[in-house]
Amino acid sequence: MDSLARLIPFVVRQRFALAAVVALSVGAALFAVAQLSLIYPSIQLLMEGKTFDQHIHAELERARKSAQTESDNLASDDTRLADPKWLAEHDDSERSRLRSDRRSTLSELKTAQWNESRYRWAQTWLVPCLPNDRFNFLAFLLAALLVLTLFKEACSYFQEMFVGSVVQRVMQSLREQLFRSTLKLDHQTLALETTPQLMSRFTFDLSQVSHGMVLLGGKIIVEPIKAALCIGFAFYANWRLTLLAFICAPILAMLFGGLGKRLKKAASRQMESMSRLFRVLDETLTSFRVVQAYRNERFHRRRLANEHRVYYEKAMRILRIDAMVSPSVEFLSMCAVFVASLPGAYLVLRQKTGVWGIQLAAEQMTVSDLALLYTCMLGVLDPGRKLSGVYSKLKKSATACTRVFDWMDRASLVHPPQTAVSLPRHHESISFDRVTFHYAQADTDEPGRKALDEVSVIIPFGATVAVVGDNGCGKSTLVNLLPRFFDPHSGHVRIDGIDLCTVDPSHVRSQIGVVTQETLLFDRSIAENVRYGKADATDDEVNAAAHRAFVTDFVTQLPDGMATQIGDKGHRLSGGQRQRVALARAIVRDPAILILDEATSAIDTQSEQCIHQTLLEFARGRTTFIVTHAITPSLLNCISHVLVMEAGRVLSFGTHDSVLKTCPHYNRLFEAQTLKRAG
Repeated sequence: MDSLARLIPFVVRQRFALAAVVALSVGAALFAVAQLSLIYPSIQLLMEGKTFDQHIHAELERARKSAQTESDNLASDDTRLADPKWLAEHDDSERSRLRSDRRSTLSELKTAQWNESRYRWAQTWLVPCLPNDRFNFLAFLLAALLVLTLFKEACSYFQEMFVGSVVQRVMQSLREQLFRSTLKLDHQTLALETTPQLMSRFTFDLSQVSHGMVLLGGKIIVEPIKAALCIGFAFYANWRLTLLAFICAPILAMLFGGLGKRLKKAASRQMESMSRLFRVLDETLTSFRVVQAYRNERFHRRRLANEHRVYYEKAMRILRIDAMVSPSVEFLSMCAVFVASLPGAYLVLRQKTGVWGIQLAAEQMTVSDLALLYTCMLGVLDPGRKLSGVYSKLKKSATACTRVFDWMDRASLVHPPQTAVSLPRHHESISFDRVTFHYAQADTDEPGRKALDEVSVIIPFGATVAVVGDNGCGKSTLVNLLPRFFDPHSGHVRIDGIDLCTVDPSHVRSQIGVVTQETLLFDRSIAENVRYGKADATDDEVNAAAHRAFVTDFVTQLPDGMATQIGDKGHRLSGGQRQRVALARAIVRDPAILILDEATSAIDTQSEQCIHQTLLEFARGRTTFIVTHAITPSLLNCISHVLVMEAGRVLSFGTHDSVLKTCPHYNRLFEAQTLKRAG
């Protein structure tokens, strides 16, 4: 349960509501135990045939006689221990036995005197206030039971209200902290985890944590208090028989320990299975058109059914363990009650104080004493049964909590410097110095596929560079080193001579605008998506950026103009329109470095020409990287340099004409594109 302890910093923020929960829990437990305590006088009234006054008077006399008897015994023991003749006539064992008897007599005397003072107080203060008639007294007890029930249920109601408030606020803080920690991670770590797995942590895992907190704030506070108070009453009734009942405690502890380990493993596997379910749903729904186009609905149904079957098996394993807990606990608890009650019944029916020479009672027990002991045992049994029912849920919650905090503790592969260096606005050059990069692998620290191998190149400020090469040659990886989406494993990336590893990532990214092949827009208006590039941009700046990116060409045809809501991922716009909005978002940022990563690979020719026309003007005074696999005439008008890559290495860098003459690989690529356009 150590993972649940990590929730404490989140819980203590709600200290006032938490204090109310504890106070109400204690109140509910006290009222519940007070209800049980009314059973003792009710049994005495019905079975002994005495009024409350008569009962108190009889108990007071018995306590006085017991105190007098023990006092006389103590005086006799003291006399013998002070008599030299007696001491001389008896050996050390007899003298030790007498001293032991004296200690027992002294203890019994204190108990008798305590009982005498209690009954004297009851006779003085309680008897005058309570009905003397037996029926009226019983009616009074029933009325008191009704009032106690009302108070207990009121405490329970307000306790659940405060628990709900605490849990919801803690879940809000935990979810926000988890989201904040996720946003600090790097692109590789998020890619290895996958979106469905993350969604499972944010939904299913946090839901399990919430269930555990509700249990902790409810039954886990009230029931132990009730059990502790009942144990206290049981010790008061007969501490020897109560201790006898705890023989089953070690067996119960071993049972919970073994089941707890099995539950933790089963719960972890169940949550992993839920993550796979989320993955199937995510893949199916995000690729819905492809699923329908290829008529593979049945295939996806089977995948979901298979994952459901696995999840069912994991869930049933937890249910089997859970189903074993409650009966086992209840049986062992009843064994404890049996162990304590059977000797107690023997003492009452045989009018004895011990069994087989072992003293189990200070004085002869009555039926009322036995009933009180049995009631207290049942009072312990009820909380134990309730707590056993939530044990598996708490273990699942603890496992989910571990998964949540493990992800929250995940370190980013891109480390911010301890002492960040200031990075002025880019104005000189960008250099890659012997840069090598390996992609990370899941569940291992070993480096994966090598994407860049000893890359060295210097890009002058103001250059517009077309980064070309075959698929998988490292083009995108290279430019993604600039905003520190990744950090190189060896070598250095410098802007104006400053190593990017010494600069805070957020400061680097403030100078960079990125337009990717997969247009990532938000379900908001066109204006808000453009302003996303610069949160404090004015309406004039947004409109100017939209105009430069040719967004206004299609916005004027929309009924709400720039306020048009574009839907999830911008699905209400065409691919070319989405890419123009993304370019406007980068333009409004006024970046010193602009990166277009395959930005025109999946759009129409008109939109591509619009983007290239925008770059002719906007690229001035900034360094621009255009990752592409197609060198078109309109692109040649924009670029000043070409960077050719193959297998993670730079083959050539220079102007289009010089690279075309000196690099056979680029020559083949360009000729292939020329033939493709001619065909």
